[in-house]
Amino acid sequence: MLQLIDVGSLCIDHYRGLCSDDVLEQIHELAEPLRGARVLHLNATPYGGGVSEMLRSAIPLLRDVGIDAEWRIISGNPAFFRITKKVHNGLQGMPGELTDDELELYEATARANAAQLDRNYDLVVVHDPQPAPIAMLAADRSAAWVWRCHIDTSEPARPFQELLARYRHAYDALIYTLPQFVPPDVDPGSVFLIPPAIDPLSPKNVDLPEHLAREVLNWIGIDLGYPIITQVSRFDPWKDPIGVIEVYRSVRESFPRLQLALVGSMAQDDPEAWDMYRRVMTEARNDDLIHVFTNLTGVGNVEVNAFQRMSTVALQQSIREGFGLVVSETMWKRTPVVARAAGGIGMQMPKGVGGLLVQDHHEAVDAVVQLIDDPVQARTLGARGHDFVCEHFTMPRLIRDELAMMHSIGVRRV
Repeated sequence: MLQLIDVGSLCIDHYRGLCSDDVLEQIHELAEPLRGARVLHLNATPYGGGVSEMLRSAIPLLRDVGIDAEWRIISGNPAFFRITKKVHNGLQGMPGELTDDELELYEATARANAAQLDRNYDLVVVHDPQPAPIAMLAADRSAAWVWRCHIDTSEPARPFQELLARYRHAYDALIYTLPQFVPPDVDPGSVFLIPPAIDPLSPKNVDLPEHLAREVLNWIGIDLGYPIITQVSRFDPWKDPIGVIEVYRSVRESFPRLQLALVGSMAQDDPEAWDMYRRVMTEARNDDLIHVFTNLTGVGNVEVNAFQRMSTVALQQSIREGFGLVVSETMWKRTPVVARAAGGIGMQMPKGVGGLLVQDHHEAVDAVVQLIDDPVQARTLGARGHDFVCEHFTMPRLIRDELAMMHSIGVRRV
């Protein structure tokens, strides 16, 4: 049987005041006819990325409104996850293709995981490329099958675009974040546009008093007597952590005691992360104002919460980005963000909201200097960012949209 991920309990009505009451009422109305529906969310890792963070909140909230929801993860050997990272990179535009042996292992692993689906479901939601072939290999076809794409597929390498096309036909619906991520050959009637969302009540986002946030960062060696800029992201080439170090070094010409924190997570489905982590550590050596932390070195959700609250400016210099939950997380905490206008980041930061969008490293340097020099502008942008996230990107809105999707594709209790 596929590994079941344990989650806690949450109450949707505890989000009153954190989103509109209308959204909460819509959730209750949409959920009532679906009570008892058996829903499986399937992905590749229980930690280390935005998908797992959202599922950890979404599953208990679905249960709270009467949905029989589960979260399970697929299994695979290291070679399988190297292949799926290659697929991930290819769908985001990196040239290449799978060899015959790689394709055989990819589908054989999917077949082995599909064979472990030993319960009948009313809906199966499959997240991202790692488990994508499972729908066409599963024995149970009574369920509705949905594929949820969390990455930027606006300019995929052709071999990987064609690879995914062979799996998509097995799905009843597809969920993307933005219209430009949807392949041109997909039936528009099968597509739902549902942006991700943050959980304001999770340990990463719950209100953290300033004195406690300061104590948390002091405990791990951060001196808040000097400005600090932070990027929270996986150690991934698409997040451009080496470019972040370049931005930091240029900004330090104006602020010599500026600190940089690179706070990343390691996920079990991302074998490239250690290579990038080693590159970052090599680039940062001999600079005691660069701080590098991971979830494997004692920095978890509470520490990330503190970094996002107490940073002078947050960075997100992604080259490709499906959405970038850390942008909304940081805006929720009223901290200004300097972000590259990649993928789903732009939808989170309309002009004058949350921070400043940039196109390259040079613009990022100028934007960081501007916000450090002008704390009034920084506070104003941060406050607007909080309000925008409250309106558009909190977990109840995501739950409402998913329930509406279930109605649209005809999910019914069997």
